[in-house]
Amino acid sequence: MSRMVSLACAILALILIRPAAAIDIEGDLVPGGMAIGRTDPGAKVLLGEVPVMVGADGVFVLGFGRDQGPHLQLTVIQADGRAEQQILRLTPRAYEIQRIEQLDQNMVTPDPATEARIKADQERVKAARAEPSDRRYFLMNFIWPTIGPISGVYGSQRILNGTPKAPHFGTDIAAPEGSPVVAPADGVVRLAESNLYLTGGTIILDHGHGIYTSYLHLSAIDVVIGEAVKQAQRIGAVGATGRATGPHLHWGLNWNETRLDPALLVPPMQAAAP
Repeated sequence: MSRMVSLACAILALILIRPAAAIDIEGDLVPGGMAIGRTDPGAKVLLGEVPVMVGADGVFVLGFGRDQGPHLQLTVIQADGRAEQQILRLTPRAYEIQRIEQLDQNMVTPDPATEARIKADQERVKAARAEPSDRRYFLMNFIWPTIGPISGVYGSQRILNGTPKAPHFGTDIAAPEGSPVVAPADGVVRLAESNLYLTGGTIILDHGHGIYTSYLHLSAIDVVIGEAVKQAQRIGAVGATGRATGPHLHWGLNWNETRLDPALLVPPMQAAAP
């Protein structure tokens, strides 16, 4: 009997120390990147300590912030309780930093009334992204929402009069006012506002599992909240509303509240057409 017990214990030990199976991850493993994962149905997924939405078929999506460190732990807890862990290694990125001095300080620090309005606008935007849906549109091949020169890139940052401002979280596309803006993938409209203080005409689309795209400074909004839109459908027009120095589209991408780089989702501009 003692030999049988010892053999059973040895087999159990081998099972417990068995290396975890590799978790299938595809996408941009860089700060600002988005990646698609696949695991077994019924599994739970954690990125660090953050729970990740998982589809009934085991598909999930991840996003990595601008300043995310080079290593992240991904944990998958299978339906039978077995945990698998994998270290994700992100390739670092360098960002452009621009210093501007001797500006009017009112342009750097808004007055209290303006600050209150900006905060109220931000709460409306946050509420639009508060409840991730189980839609699967993030699995589509995205297209550019408009065509034109790239005038601003993700991650760049200005330091005004020695004060670091928020990094630029998106891609700016310069185009004539009135140029069409189209949905880069199927989605549902979660926000459609014509007059936010900083961003002017603003649309947010829900692509599922916490993936949202945003469109700022629009001169026209052609959709309403709750509307389902198809890829390449016109949703608005390029403008210079809000705090903008000229006509352009600011295109943003979020994984829940983590801001990602939308330019990583699309092919080179010359190969794209809405």
